[in-house]
Amino acid sequence: MSQTLPAESLTGKVALVTGSSRGIGADTIRYFAEAGADVVINFRNKAPRAEKLAGEVRALGRRALVIGADLTDPTSVAGMFDAVKAEFGGLDVLVLNASGGMEANMGEDYALRLNRDAQVNVLETALPLLREGGRIVFVTSHQAHFIRTTPTMPEYVPVALSKRAGEDALRELIPTIEAQGVEFVVVSGDMIEGTITATLLERANPGAISQRRESAGRLYNVAEFAAEVALAAVEPVPADHTRLIGDVSGFVAE
Repeated sequence: MSQTLPAESLTGKVALVTGSSRGIGADTIRYFAEAGADVVINFRNKAPRAEKLAGEVRALGRRALVIGADLTDPTSVAGMFDAVKAEFGGLDVLVLNASGGMEANMGEDYALRLNRDAQVNVLETALPLLREGGRIVFVTSHQAHFIRTTPTMPEYVPVALSKRAGEDALRELIPTIEAQGVEFVVVSGDMIEGTITATLLERANPGAISQRRESAGRLYNVAEFAAEVALAAVEPVPADHTRLIGDVSGFVAE
């Protein structure tokens, strides 16, 4: 990894990234640790990957807490934050990265339960632990952020609608978040090369990723987009609480 955040900019801070055993979440953890943060690595079913990542973090001299939790289960989420409180006493950065909805055999309401209900519950459960000056980052896609004005591929519509519903529900909490001295920002990116979602979309709609790449000019890879997520945790929050990453010329703002 290259130095993305200013050196020592997160020294003394604690950062939790949901869904961080692999992909964008894992690289975000790496960037945070490089900048001095102690980290909480959350996973649902990738314990070996999470432990391997924790080893990388500890090799940098940072502390790493690995916690398996099903974000759609409030009891599991409560247990995760109890462990964070016991280990670190509090939290400075919360990245809501985990999402899904294209998995098979998870139930027809799974996308909404994970991408809206679980996001709100995780934030509300974490809020008492977030220290003044803390930051909450919600990760989404252009295909979801702009879904009300710009059509997306049929295979992704249920996920896009659920993620937009999650974004809307979280934005409604901004006054509550800010009253505690914590900031909130949405990071929206185009399709990301090498993610599970991109792989599933390509499988369902062959050529979809290459078509989007051609239309956009280029697509970010996992490490590049993770760097933008990490920067969102330390750079000033835009007035509209939104950071748009990559080409948006094909999307219509509301």
